[in-house]
Amino acid sequence: PLSPSSIERLRAKWVAEFEAWRSRSLRGLEPVYLWADGIYVKAGLEKEKAALLVIVAGLRDGRKVVLAVESGYRESAEAWGQLLRDLLARGMRAPRLVVADGHLGIWAALAQVLPGVQEQRCWNHKIINVLDTLPKKQQSEARELLRKIPYASTRAKAEELREKFRSRFGQEQPKAAETLERDWERMVAFYAFPKEHWKHLRTTNPVESP
Repeated sequence: PLSPSSIERLRAKWVAEFEAWRSRSLRGLEPVYLWADGIYVKAGLEKEKAALLVIVAGLRDGRKVVLAVESGYRESAEAWGQLLRDLLARGMRAPRLVVADGHLGIWAALAQVLPGVQEQRCWNHKIINVLDTLPKKQQSEARELLRKIPYASTRAKAEELREKFRSRFGQEQPKAAETLERDWERMVAFYAFPKEHWKHLRTTNPVESP
């Protein structure tokens, strides 16, 4: 067992390393996309309903880099705005597109801090939301159909797959089809960008996956 003094020494070392990491320069990084999510944890945060606000960058060379991990509130535009301003102050270039859940406060923050950045709703969250409207016995089949949509080679093919899902489930489970189609333009925003950048989005969301 570790003694209290050993635990405190280790904690102080970790705090120093984290402070150095969270203040490091971001100059030279070329983010194409940012993923953002607020992740609830069971321990370590004193504030009620506080979460870890996480931002991961997909770089032009294909790498993914964690840029920020801070405590805050998922729905707070102020918390996300402060986080974005800090990243810019440390030299981060503006990305072309931000990917996140539709309920996060980051969207209001983007309008203030990075108004020119395009918005892409997260497909992992969308799939989870659609599956939650279906009986468990239908979820496996629905998941297979849904996961094909963001991998379609064109927007038109993605919409064909959307219609295939509606044909299969729309009449029996209309809420599932409505949930899929809600905010559709922001679900397919990445098709407006060059195909060579799609590889950043066609891997599992590095923040959260179903």
